[in-house]
Amino acid sequence: MINKQRLIKLTQALIRINSENPGGNEFEIARFVKRYLERMGLEPKIYEFKKKRSNVVCVLKGKHAKYSLLITPHLDTVPRGNNWRFSPFAAKIQDGRIYGLGATDCKGNLAVALEAMNSLSEEEVALDYNLIFAATADEESGSFLGLLPLLEKGILKPDAALVLDSDDFNIIVAQKGLMQLKVKIEGKRAHGAYPWQGVNAVELAMDMLRELKQSKFSYEKNKYLRPPTMNIGTIKGGDKVNVVADWCEFELDFRFLPGTQARNLLKDIRKIMQKQTKKFKIEIEAIQAPFRIGKAHSLVIGLCRAMRQAKARPAITGSEGATVITFFQRRNIPALATGFGSAGTAHSADEYVKINNLYKGAYILEAFLKGARLWKELKFLKGRG
Repeated sequence: MINKQRLIKLTQALIRINSENPGGNEFEIARFVKRYLERMGLEPKIYEFKKKRSNVVCVLKGKHAKYSLLITPHLDTVPRGNNWRFSPFAAKIQDGRIYGLGATDCKGNLAVALEAMNSLSEEEVALDYNLIFAATADEESGSFLGLLPLLEKGILKPDAALVLDSDDFNIIVAQKGLMQLKVKIEGKRAHGAYPWQGVNAVELAMDMLRELKQSKFSYEKNKYLRPPTMNIGTIKGGDKVNVVADWCEFELDFRFLPGTQARNLLKDIRKIMQKQTKKFKIEIEAIQAPFRIGKAHSLVIGLCRAMRQAKARPAITGSEGATVITFFQRRNIPALATGFGSAGTAHSADEYVKINNLYKGAYILEAFLKGARLWKELKFLKGRG
């Protein structure tokens, strides 16, 4: 049975452990989680791909070891920033909320996962599949020291995955793709009093960016996502005010919808830029494919069923930002994301999570994991994402 007071105290304890990223490490919180799992009688392991950047993995063995489901929250938080009314590490309770850095993103979800597993262990529930738990490092900086190497090295090989990193009982079934580019433009240097003698790379950049902003890229509409976006993140160029700039570089962030291929988008972008000049280079800083899973997929149905049991309204939606779901998609592992944080508070001062969300979330997660037909559904999940 889910223990509300134990869940509250656990969430507070996790918030009080600093795991800022960048600026800290996950060793202390990973060690705390490891000890917590050991007290349940489990045998967790810590994996590190850089010293003190720790991941915790363990398995709650079920009756059918052939099938496995992964649940995965993350351990790290963003840096605390300024302007907090409440101490970011005090985990103060006020008005039914627990305040603190990572309360919503993602220590509340981490506490929910641990409490659900604790309840299963106390009740000596034998699930019909192996439940894999992975609390990962480095999610806030790309997961290069966390989920990615755990998957790449075959430490995690689930048949299906549930990412616990969302808010307000949302069920993420679609996600925009990500492409981040650095563009370097070459001009011709000249005296600022004689600009016609040079080629101004800053002006070329302005013309490129103007045309990119005005361009209508083709895409498939998605009911869960807004249209594609482009953000101009940085721009710099030139050496001095009285010199025609012979260089300029800028960074672009594109978010694109399922159905669009990154390579085709890049080809269209390059064509637009070539209208202004041939003297430019594009450096790809990051690419993540878009994601979608069918609303009628067994994972979605099972999670909706568990939410309704808890009298929570499942909100099937999409994610405008990049999450780790796509790491599973590229390995043909069906996945979706949900969570029980409080919308609009992640990465903000005075971040909080509602206690009722945590309690209901733990009940939902336990009910989902107990799903009697889940192991049978897992037979058909692999390869169907």
